[in-house]
Amino acid sequence: MDYIRAIERQQIREDIPEVRVGDNVKVHYRIKEGERERIQVFQGDVIRMSGEGARETFTVRKLSFGTGVERTFPLHSPKIGKLEVVRHGKVRRAKLYYLRDKVGKAARIPEKR
Repeated sequence: MDYIRAIERQQIREDIPEVRVGDNVKVHYRIKEGERERIQVFQGDVIRMSGEGARETFTVRKLSFGTGVERTFPLHSPKIGKLEVVRHGKVRRAKLYYLRDKVGKAARIPEKR
């Protein structure tokens, strides 16, 4: 078991800021299209954190033209170019699945002060 933990410790990135559920984040994700590679920014609210260590993932939800779009990213993936926390949200839940049913102003998360 120690071999697995040692390999996982090597894969953990130190340049990732502390991200929590309720935060509004910008994920700069590298996308490969044929031979070219470009960076696509996905900005939204973190509604879920899951796993631990090198296997930790987070799910980001945003509204795109009135439709909710959710995307799950591995936190320590080399495909994440940069992860910016835009603002910290004030929440009292570990999973924000209730936001899926909310529309408009009701879907906003208040900012932590």
